[in-house]
Amino acid sequence: MLPPRLLWCNPRPIPPLNRREPVTQIVRDPGFYEPTDEDDCTTFWYFCQSHDRVYRHEACGEGPHLVVLHCKEHGPENMWPQPLMLMFPEGFDPLLSDAQLDWVRAEDDAV
Repeated sequence: MLPPRLLWCNPRPIPPLNRREPVTQIVRDPGFYEPTDEDDCTTFWYFCQSHDRVYRHEACGEGPHLVVLHCKEHGPENMWPQPLMLMFPEGFDPLLSDAQLDWVRAEDDAV
């Protein structure tokens, strides 16, 4: 139902967390691990693919960031849309249709 590759960039970034550089998160990518309910993953971090290093707010490098959720066990993982993503769905690229957003919200409520 969702596009195979889905990005999200906060259309209203919070200045204290990101004063200068735009941050785009990879929510879904066909090459990333798809987590399941049976996974017992406990160690995650954000990795900036643009600068090839761990992403910490404003400490990664200069310029735009392309951030992926990275699991110690599985590597890059698809990130289920976070509440902030659902609060600002206009940040999705490609934009999600109303039906897709309804489906994502229903799945989020089920979790």
